[in-house]
Amino acid sequence: MTHIYYIEDDPDIAAAVKEYLERKGFLVTLCATLAQARQALEDHLPTLVLLDWNMPDGHGDRLCRWIRDRWRELPIIFLTVRSDASDIVSGFRDGADDYVVKPFQLEVLHSRILALLRRTGNVAEQYLSCGGIRIDRNRRTVTCQSEEIPLSAAEYQLLLYLMQHRGKTLTREQILAQVWDVNGSYVNDNTLTVTMKRLRDKLRQPACLKTVRSVGYRMEDTL
Repeated sequence: MTHIYYIEDDPDIAAAVKEYLERKGFLVTLCATLAQARQALEDHLPTLVLLDWNMPDGHGDRLCRWIRDRWRELPIIFLTVRSDASDIVSGFRDGADDYVVKPFQLEVLHSRILALLRRTGNVAEQYLSCGGIRIDRNRRTVTCQSEEIPLSAAEYQLLLYLMQHRGKTLTREQILAQVWDVNGSYVNDNTLTVTMKRLRDKLRQPACLKTVRSVGYRMEDTL
């Protein structure tokens, strides 16, 4: 399902857009502040972001730049009353893919969302995140608290497999089969232990990477 984050502090506008888009088959999460939006984005990436400019804790253009620094291809549409040419140009310069001026027709917004998604696809599938750790699958890069972390091929594949199954306990046998045996590399159980230790050290012992005693490992978000 296409998941949209709508960052809007006006509850009436937010509710109307949410109701309409959910009737069209989208899942819509509302964020009433920029801080709430940042936390939501860190926890889980949507398919697309709808962003108001004037928010109670700042301006949407700052959040737009913040998103672009982390997820370059994530689709962003500004929905704002700011209609001056300079504002529109600034919005695109800050990284927006489209710019819709309030008041707008819901049918037109829906059409613009569909058009943008046809061009971009589901970019969120490119990125995986958990507890401040992010994987960019297209670039095969890993960042921890915004710092890029160099990993070996085995470390990367181990982290990727755990992230792809976030919230699920994976047995040591499953991990060995998927990370090593599937590539024809038959290794013993100690290889997983050593690789996991190196991975944890490089990621500064992340709390989100859990050991399930006598079973295996699990990635899960922590408060």
